[in-house]
Amino acid sequence: MVLKLLMGRVWQLGLLVTAVLVALAAGAGAAAADPTTPSPAPSQPPSDAGTMLENLLRGLTLPGVPTPGAPAGGTGQMIVVSVPQKAATVGTLTTFEKDAAGQWRPVLGPVEAYMGSLGIGEPQDDVHRTPEGTYALGQAFGRQDNPGTKMNYKKVDREDWWDGNQASPTYNQMVRRSDSPGPGSENLYDMGPAYDYAVEFKHNPSNTPGKATAMFLHVGSEPTWGCVAIDRESMIKVLKWLDPAKNPKISIGVNQSTPSDIKDAPSTTTPEGAPLPDDALTQLMQQLTAFIPQILGSVTGS
Repeated sequence: MVLKLLMGRVWQLGLLVTAVLVALAAGAGAAAADPTTPSPAPSQPPSDAGTMLENLLRGLTLPGVPTPGAPAGGTGQMIVVSVPQKAATVGTLTTFEKDAAGQWRPVLGPVEAYMGSLGIGEPQDDVHRTPEGTYALGQAFGRQDNPGTKMNYKKVDREDWWDGNQASPTYNQMVRRSDSPGPGSENLYDMGPAYDYAVEFKHNPSNTPGKATAMFLHVGSEPTWGCVAIDRESMIKVLKWLDPAKNPKISIGVNQSTPSDIKDAPSTTTPEGAPLPDDALTQLMQQLTAFIPQILGSVTGS
């Protein structure tokens, strides 16, 4: 249920729903104030405000949250990163896509991939270990122009940072400011060619301090601080291939060469009680705003 998924931002949703109900009341008042205006015969039985609001909520879509009723495992693209053992710093990256028959087919790779200098496992701040698990992809960015990806891409400059300050309200998020957000933060331009092209993998969707920040797939040819690094040409190919409509994910583990090797992959649904990303709330507001004229039209018969 959509409302259950929105518990982390329930007060914002309440404001939005209040606005819709006000619009309903205003529409009803306008209709009552002009009884001489003939109303066309409705094409379907009128519904009350509660039913209309329920239908509205059912129609909302949230980034990163599967549509209610959608089949499980709705991922159509998977990046598989495999290492021979947890302590390994070098492994392989292969991309897969589901064909029309629902079968996984390799697209790119395997190519050499570099992990954190401490291998893979449980992520922690200030520990150069790559998170083990399966994760949704988030913000794509780079010091260079968009290479042609369909992902949300931002060209960064020296005022773009990834906040690593555990005391900051924007921990583990991209922020724009002239100075550093605090200890542990990265200037996304000054990090150099490694961030010419990159995409975030959402290993810490609740942005919990201490569970590591700034985890990306990016350009590189040596062990990292916890990210996954591949050669520049392959990184560009991956970005061009990624399609957010196919709910792409990245899976990092030991001896997993295909998606069928992935065991107990965690869901990318926003955890109950966790705040939704700001862009998700913005899109939700836009959808509700778009519904208001339809609601007014239904109430006034226009």
